[in-house]
Amino acid sequence: MIRFENVHKRYPNSREALSGVSLNIEKGEMAFLTGPSGAGKSTLLKLIALIERPTRGTVVVNDRNTSRISRRGIPKFRQRIGIVFQDHKLLVDRSIFDNVALPLVIAGLSRREIERRVRASLDQVGLLERESHPPLALSSGEQQRVGIARAVAGRPDLVIADEPTGNLDPALSLEIMRLFTRFNDVGVTLLIATHDLDLLGHLDYRRIELVDGKVNYDSASE
Repeated sequence: MIRFENVHKRYPNSREALSGVSLNIEKGEMAFLTGPSGAGKSTLLKLIALIERPTRGTVVVNDRNTSRISRRGIPKFRQRIGIVFQDHKLLVDRSIFDNVALPLVIAGLSRREIERRVRASLDQVGLLERESHPPLALSSGEQQRVGIARAVAGRPDLVIADEPTGNLDPALSLEIMRLFTRFNDVGVTLLIATHDLDLLGHLDYRRIELVDGKVNYDSASE
C-alpha cells in the first residue's frame, strides 16, 4: 500500500526534513507515526499525498510510483486517498453536507450518488442530523468528525491524518481514534501522525517513530 525506499526530502535553504527513510505499510494496516515536532511526520504524509515530492528515493502508494505521476494526474491519484487535517479546513460559509460533498462534486459524481455517500459518511461519524448546520455551530470534536466524514466519503483505500486530535481533550481524542479503528476494521489502511503518546497507550497498533528525519523505531520490527 505504502512503500518508502531510501527517501530524502530537503526543502530550499533548509536541512533535510527526511533522511534515508525506508518503510512499508501493508494494505489494511493501521499505523501511527510519532516523534517530536520537526521530526518529519508532516513531510512524510505530504509525500504520500503528492503535496510534496521527494528530493531522492522512491515513494510507492497504491502500487504507483509517485515520481511517475504527472501534475495533471495528481487530482485523480488523490481520489483514492482520504486526508484529515488537524485544523479541519472546513468552509465556514457552507453547510456540513456541502463540506463533505465537495470532493465528490469535484470528482464528478451524480447528485444522487453524492447525497447517498455524504449521508452514509455523516451517519458513520454520528452527525447525520446536523447536515444542514454550518461548521461553526459544532464543537471542535464535531468539526473534526466532519473532516473525517469528508475524507472517507470517497471510499478511499487509504486515509492519512496529520495530528487529527491535536486540538482536542483526551476524551475526545480517544473518541476520534476509535472512530479511525472502525474504518480500519472494514479494510481501510490508515497512517496517523500524532505526538500524543498517552493516547497511543490505549491503542495496540504499529508505531513508527521519526527523529531528525529518520526512522528511530518501528514496532513492526520487534
